[in-house]
Amino acid sequence: MAAIETLCWGYGLLEGPRVDAEDNLYFSDVPNGGVYCRRPDGTVDLVIPKRRGVGGIALHADGGLVVSGRDISHVRNGESRQLAVFDALGTNDLFVDAAGRVVVGTLMTNPFDMEGERKTGDCWRIDAPGVTTKLYGGIGLTNGIGFSPDGTVIYHADTTSNAIVAHDVAADGACGNRRNLVQRPGFQPDGLAVDEAGVVWAAEFGGGCVTGFGPDGSVVGSVAVPAKQITSVCFGGADRRDLYIVTADNSEDRSRAGTVFRTRADVPGVAVPLARI
Repeated sequence: MAAIETLCWGYGLLEGPRVDAEDNLYFSDVPNGGVYCRRPDGTVDLVIPKRRGVGGIALHADGGLVVSGRDISHVRNGESRQLAVFDALGTNDLFVDAAGRVVVGTLMTNPFDMEGERKTGDCWRIDAPGVTTKLYGGIGLTNGIGFSPDGTVIYHADTTSNAIVAHDVAADGACGNRRNLVQRPGFQPDGLAVDEAGVVWAAEFGGGCVTGFGPDGSVVGSVAVPAKQITSVCFGGADRRDLYIVTADNSEDRSRAGTVFRTRADVPGVAVPLARI
């Protein structure tokens, strides 16, 4: 990895980074509300005001963004179209499969209350507006979701289980053969992104780094970040080798709080499909 650069700061807990074809970076501020867009010239615009709890963002083929929170909505030109709502406290990270369907995890317990027993959430696929399919359950604190380069494995960060869970994905989209890609004490995976070599790059909340895990779960790389609370990561740029990292703090200057960083990766990230529902 190349040197890390600081792009913008002064936010709360940042989540959901996603880069479009024009190299605009979208990200959310979970506690303070709002989805922002950082342009290639460095300017930052508020593109979805006020909405809180947005843990995941996807680009839509018809323009606009699909965002999580109390429901899953497609927001375009200030108009919001609900795609799904679940019997849950809300939703967090999301991703898009090769068919343009949205995959998202539900929150059944307050994600900021780590004490006591937790009710596990599920992973759902949104096939069309109002049409959902449960893929699997048993996720304590749902976070990053991503697919292997060939789409045959889905990875899902479960922060309270200290694990990244993997399932095989059948041709019909069904998920099975559950196992842990990695599980270790103290590991708090948050957002994740997969590269073309099949390496899963996971933001380590509280760990001050982004760690790369091979398809066999072995550690193959690490990016030290000048922050402790690393919340998510995504690839971008014309060659998909720009690695964007978002945080909830900044250890170089605490007053900067939630910060967006960028570095360069050796291997491009997997192309992220556009939502089409």
